[in-house]
Amino acid sequence: MDQIYKLLQSADVIFWDFDGVIKDSVTVKSAAFEHLFLPYGKAIAAQVRQHHEAHGGISRYEKMPIYLGWVGESVDELTVQKFCDRFSKLVQQAVIDSPWVPGIKPYLEANHTRQRFILVTATPQSEIIRILTALNLRDCFEQVYGAPKPKSQAVMKYLQQWQYRPDQAVLVGDSQSDLVAAQTNYVPFLLRSTPLNRSLQKTYAGPKFKELICG
Repeated sequence: MDQIYKLLQSADVIFWDFDGVIKDSVTVKSAAFEHLFLPYGKAIAAQVRQHHEAHGGISRYEKMPIYLGWVGESVDELTVQKFCDRFSKLVQQAVIDSPWVPGIKPYLEANHTRQRFILVTATPQSEIIRILTALNLRDCFEQVYGAPKPKSQAVMKYLQQWQYRPDQAVLVGDSQSDLVAAQTNYVPFLLRSTPLNRSLQKTYAGPKFKELICG
């Protein structure tokens, strides 16, 4: 664990995912997707939950048309937005109330004036700002990139704008999309291991952690 801590401490810039990295909130969103599609039957609801959990880090705006197609609903922009709004009402407070990933909050609070912390998340921009504000975390992040900004583009934009080399940064995530965002930009990746990303743990040979506890 000391090696993980040193990896973080040595970076000038840290890109953080949110769900599953800062808050243990992935299952909260799984339950919300399941609840949203339960009126179409338990089998469909279970299928939706399984797909969501297998594709962590992907925006609800990409997932919702898939699920609506499964149940025969229109996938026009208005319908997708309606379902996304319902989803947001189900999850926002639940995410705020979900458990912290052990060790992350103290690290953010202790180091945000020494390092540059950038949030890259699939949660919609306005929603993640409200969540960070409620958690008193907004000031910990110099920049916040939420949906619809793709994570890979967000990382690239920040590095180019501030002229950082990829090896001066690290990206902390828990999903394949986080890994891709890091690899696309040649940024070192740190995986937060969870029960939902066991398949990724088997294929990823780099550094990983469950709890950020130093000492």
